[in-house]
Amino acid sequence: MVTLLQVDSSPRSERSISRALTKQFIQTWQHADSNSHVTYRDLGRYPVPPIDEAWIAAAFTPPDQVNPDLESALKTSDELIDELFAADFLVFGIPMYNYSVPANFKAYIDQIVRVRRTFTIDSDGYKGLVSGKRAVVITTRGGSYAGSPLDFQEPYLQAVFEFIGITDTAFIHAENLAMGTEERQRAIASAHTAIHQVISNWQYDYSAMS
Repeated sequence: MVTLLQVDSSPRSERSISRALTKQFIQTWQHADSNSHVTYRDLGRYPVPPIDEAWIAAAFTPPDQVNPDLESALKTSDELIDELFAADFLVFGIPMYNYSVPANFKAYIDQIVRVRRTFTIDSDGYKGLVSGKRAVVITTRGGSYAGSPLDFQEPYLQAVFEFIGITDTAFIHAENLAMGTEERQRAIASAHTAIHQVISNWQYDYSAMS
């Protein structure tokens, strides 16, 4: 059975376009594969805490020296990382805020990028431990930023995902959403087309490997 992890980060509810697009992705997937399982994480309504001094101390303490207090500091991180490893496919909905990701998604990244859990360091340098995953990042943007030097969103996410071992990431950008009704409708329609294409490719490849 395929497991998908869906993560929304918009603080908006019904008005959120990124939420509507991730929902469309999941519904389209399940229409073709009704046996799939979805784990849902809502960072917009239920943000995870930023890392603090206790988290850092716990994360860098040798495992055989971690006491109950240190274990408690990593409880959220462990939960998020376990979700990540349990999933085959990752679906992220991320609006662009100030050319990058929302603070709640940055907090999520800081919780899941953790030595000995999602990456390791040896004599050859850094090595990502989250292998065999495919991710799709669905972004919503008020203007047009794809390929722009002001896009600090896609390059950052690409780099941080690759760092922990997620090397197969598709990006779907719904752009120009603040440029009037016609542009917004065109962007959403284009995103729907891209969603269907990604799902078609992923499900075909998964069937071929099964």
